[in-house]
Amino acid sequence: MSELTGYKGSSLELLKKLNVSIGDLIEIVTPKMKYEGILMPRYEYADDLHIVIKLSNGYNIGIDVRNIQSVKRVSRGEKPHFAPPPMPSVNPNLPKVSIISTGGTIASRVDYRTGAVHPALSASDLYLVVPELFQYALIDAEVLFSIYSENMKAEYWREIALKVKEKVKNGYQGIVITHGTDTMGYTSAALSFALSNVPIPVVLVGSQRSSDRPSSDAALNLIGAVLVASRASFSGVYVVMHSGMSDDTLAVHLGTKVRKNHTSRRDAFESVNATPVAYLRGTEIENITPNLPPRREDKDFDVKPNFDTRVALVKFYPNFDPDVIGYIIEKGYRGIVLEGTGLGHVSKYCYEKLEEAKDRGLIVAMTSQCIWGRVRMTVYDTGRDLLNIGVIPLEDMLPETALVKMMWALGNSDSIEEAKSLMRRNIAGEINYRSDLEKRPIR
Repeated sequence: MSELTGYKGSSLELLKKLNVSIGDLIEIVTPKMKYEGILMPRYEYADDLHIVIKLSNGYNIGIDVRNIQSVKRVSRGEKPHFAPPPMPSVNPNLPKVSIISTGGTIASRVDYRTGAVHPALSASDLYLVVPELFQYALIDAEVLFSIYSENMKAEYWREIALKVKEKVKNGYQGIVITHGTDTMGYTSAALSFALSNVPIPVVLVGSQRSSDRPSSDAALNLIGAVLVASRASFSGVYVVMHSGMSDDTLAVHLGTKVRKNHTSRRDAFESVNATPVAYLRGTEIENITPNLPPRREDKDFDVKPNFDTRVALVKFYPNFDPDVIGYIIEKGYRGIVLEGTGLGHVSKYCYEKLEEAKDRGLIVAMTSQCIWGRVRMTVYDTGRDLLNIGVIPLEDMLPETALVKMMWALGNSDSIEEAKSLMRRNIAGEINYRSDLEKRPIR
């Protein structure tokens, strides 16, 4: 008998008495209706009063055990499980692409323990359930991690960067990294700095809706990522996701300029203070940004994968307590990225602690809470005071990118002065020194 996953109390006792199992076709009779369907698992935090069956039309319904007059098994069944289709044949002349899986919704299925989605499919499973991939590339699939993206750490960024180096050395013409969407912007920025001279496209991709949902964007996003990784004329680190709500266009975003701006829309990712570098329509890549680094044939490039995690991202707000900065200093941090208001301001009540941070050798840099636009710390007295203290203005850099860049700069420098110099330099397209538009671009 298969485990009666998620059932407890009176519903579990009834099912045990009848010796039915998950996956069995059962008939349930109530005073008003007779139902026939497949017995489904439940998530563990549900009540104990309902039995869930899947009807022939595909819908699941819950039936209150207090209304059940009789239950009988119509036929034995199997517990629902994922069975990948057989491997299709491949063209050996296609470009080689490595898919490195780190988890996320694109690699998820329903978790009946909690009712949520969880990382369950391996990268090779993804390959099998998206057979169209075989038309475009020879795929080598590898699971590096299987984690929720909120569990991503700097040490994992290092491992991903070193894995990319290994794949490039082994002759792959493109690399796709599947990743949860919530922190994908942080990882794309981290890899942009760690792999700033990579000779091929490295494409991060995720999905807003898991692959077992009819509205899933997983398959199209993955196909698009493989097409960009294998065919794009440019090199570097990018994010490929839906450009709109329909399935006709995917956007290719620069890894240091991309942000998730919606919790659940398929087009949640947008380029900020920049346009997407390219669009993918069908199988055609339309380059938008000129002078991108070209794809190269060489396999040797420097990886700088070290990150010093003793950096804090601090959002200023009314009634902000400057002792928060003091706590960061006392904890031995080496840098602070301020997310200031407007053009790059924090209260004068913070000055004393910022002076202390400077005296203790911390790097302090300024970004803006505004999503679009740039810091301009010479306009108002507050900004000029902060510049005089030694706060570094970070132009139009995203706060998340600035945090990652400071970790990287400190992790790959021999001195604070060298790290400060790196923060001011444009390493991977993270800084535009001039803004053509000072407002959010219209899609």
